[in-house]
Amino acid sequence: DRDTDKKRIEELLEENMVLEIAQKQSMNESAHLGWELEQLSKSTDLADTRKSFVFELNECASSRILKLEKDNQSLQNTIQELRDASLTSRESSLKFVELENENQQLSRKIEKLQSQIEKEKQSNQDLETLSEELIKDKEQLQVVMETLKADKDRQIKDLKQENDHL
Repeated sequence: DRDTDKKRIEELLEENMVLEIAQKQSMNESAHLGWELEQLSKSTDLADTRKSFVFELNECASSRILKLEKDNQSLQNTIQELRDASLTSRESSLKFVELENENQQLSRKIEKLQSQIEKEKQSNQDLETLSEELIKDKEQLQVVMETLKADKDRQIKDLKQENDHL
C-alpha cells in the first residue's frame, strides 16, 4: 500500500508540475495578449487622432476654397465692370490682364485644393476601415483571453481539488 501511495504521490506531483508549467505558459500568453490589446488600443487612439486631424484639414481646405471662390467671384465682377465701362486706356488693359492672370491662378489653386480634399477623404475612409478591423481583432483577442482565463481558473480549481483529495 505504501509503495502504491508513493507511486500515486509521485504521479500527482509530476502531474502537478506539468499543470503548473501549463499554467505559467497560459499566464505568459495572457500577458502577451494583454500587451497586444494595449498596442491595438494605442493604434485605435492614433487612428482617432488622425481622423480628427483629417477632419480639421478638410475643414481648413474647404474654408480656403470658399475664400478663393469668393475672391474669384470678386475678380470676375471687377473684370465685368471694366468691360462694361469700356475703358480703353492702356492702364485698364493692363489691369484687365493682371486680373485675368490672378483669376487663372485662383482657379488652379481651387482645383488643387479640391484634389487634396478628395485624397484626404479617401485616406479618411481607409483609416475608418482599418479602425473597424482593429476593433474586430481586439474583440477576438478579448474572447481568447477570456477563454484562457476560464481554462486557467478551471485548471487551478482541478489542482486544488486533487490536492484536497491527497
